Amino acid sequence: MAHDDEHLQHDEPDYVSTVRSARLDKDAYFKHAPGSPIPAAARHAFGGLPYFAVDPSLRFVDLALEPYAGSEPSSFQIPTSDGQLRPAHRAGTLTFEVDGEPRRLTAYVLDGSHGDELFVPFLDLTSGRETYGAGRYLDLEPKEDSTYSLDFNLAYHPYCVYADTYSCPLTPAENRLPIRIEAGERLATNVSPH
Repeated sequence: MAHDDEHLQHDEPDYVSTVRSARLDKDAYFKHAPGSPIPAAARHAFGGLPYFAVDPSLRFVDLALEPYAGSEPSSFQIPTSDGQLRPAHRAGTLTFEVDGEPRRLTAYVLDGSHGDELFVPFLDLTSGRETYGAGRYLDLEPKEDSTYSLDFNLAYHPYCVYADTYSCPLTPAENRLPIRIEAGERLATNVSPH
């Protein structure tokens, strides 16, 4: 599908080191920045976020945003972790292939989001075990040709994993993948999420 294997082979070492570098930057932000979601009292013990190993095969490039063709309304209220409702819009779907099987995720635009950014929350068979039970997130920006890259290595947990003072959108049922996505952030084995 839009999985550019030849391109990945040529830049894989650079790609892996770029993802690893971004993870180190995020760890530094979480440990030291005033806007960190880690409660201040716990930052001294924060040793970095746990991740799955970088897997270039779970990076999909040049995906077209297909019109949403599901049975749910285009505009709706997405529930949040604190019981609120946030206005959202189904912008379309992205189709990709994992282990030879086509998969699809719906992309959303949340009220108040910036520019053309798409919000893609998802659940998979790691959710509630190795990853947060309410899902992980991807934020996608369109490329110049209006296609998107869907990179599960960049999947992250919502801030409500770290502190219950945050309001995080919950993953709609249509974005449940019946497979394991072993990429991106995972939960620490000795810490239970909020």
